[in-house]
Amino acid sequence: MAEPSPAKVYSTGGLYRRWLGAILANDQGLDPEQLTQAALSALSQTSLRRDWPGVSAVLAAIALDLQRHDLRLEQVLFGCRFLNPVGLAAGFDKNGVAASIWDRFGFGFAELGTVTLHGQTGNPRPRLFRLAAEQAALNRMGFNNNGAEVMRRTLEKQALPSPGQRPAVLGLNLGKSRITPLEQAPDDYALSLELLAPLADYAVINVSSPNTPGLRDLQDASQLRRLVERLRRLPGCPPLLVKIAPDLEDDAIDGLARLAYEEGLAGVIAVNTSLDRFGLDGRILPKTGRTLAEEAGGLSGAPLRQRALEVLRRLRATAGPALPLIGVGGIDSPEAAWERISAGASLVQLYTGWIFKGPDLVPNILDGLIGQLDRHGFRHVSEAVGSGVPWQ
Repeated sequence: MAEPSPAKVYSTGGLYRRWLGAILANDQGLDPEQLTQAALSALSQTSLRRDWPGVSAVLAAIALDLQRHDLRLEQVLFGCRFLNPVGLAAGFDKNGVAASIWDRFGFGFAELGTVTLHGQTGNPRPRLFRLAAEQAALNRMGFNNNGAEVMRRTLEKQALPSPGQRPAVLGLNLGKSRITPLEQAPDDYALSLELLAPLADYAVINVSSPNTPGLRDLQDASQLRRLVERLRRLPGCPPLLVKIAPDLEDDAIDGLARLAYEEGLAGVIAVNTSLDRFGLDGRILPKTGRTLAEEAGGLSGAPLRQRALEVLRRLRATAGPALPLIGVGGIDSPEAAWERISAGASLVQLYTGWIFKGPDLVPNILDGLIGQLDRHGFRHVSEAVGSGVPWQ
């Protein structure tokens, strides 16, 4: 077998596969949460020192490898200019420690959080599990984060450009603190947003995580309307989106689409992790010895792809083309990203697929999108949104 070329081995993706490939191919071994924390610690220090000569040179090399620049991929949505439609989903950079450098990895935007008003440790460990064969993950993190006040200081310390002046748009994903009663949720979200609004290009109301008791009750139309109206009263409130669960019935999806239109929400993100096991109920987690059916938590990654697509199509059919949609869940290839855009998503987000496939996934998707625009004769990615045109 021929040896891989030095360019492939020493590219960002090549180094990622060389050091982490064996770990990510196994359910056991290094704990995924420990691995994530180690990566975030390194990224945090890099973000703070991004202007140091040696660090800036490394970041420039990463950007050269992973970024793609094509005017056909640029969009202005809800007042934000996205240089490309591929973003980092919420859940990875929970505390915003690497907010200033996500563009170097090729992302057009990054969603920070989920952040809650009160810092919280989350659920007991272990709470994050790899399912390598299925290219999936199970998590029951429980909104572990340092809290809104600490995030504000973290972002300020990085000396970020002002909203609208950044190479990558920064969204802020807001959740309810576990200690806050459900009836007080609007004030809890509002106090978080009040602290962080000046630093956010947009904000997301997360009412769909399965790992905070009672949170999904806030997807009820009356509850969500009350929450949106409370946030809207804040001075300088950024564009508001809502993130929904994949486990909703069709009539609930339709109701949320109508609510988003009636309340003038900036968009809807579809979808969060799922309580469905998608036929993997009997799959055993080696770390606990229990089946997925017996384990709490939300499933993400490749098994979620079809359901996430179905929810997106339903939203598009009900809300029409005017409401921006962001597709997330099981996107791990250029084909999956195009599928979501063709179904009606203006933007897509990565998390689990990005972890398994590595940094190369972002430029691979962007190259694939550009290729599809050429093949189908589209002048701009916006023409592909909701077109129903299949991958060629």
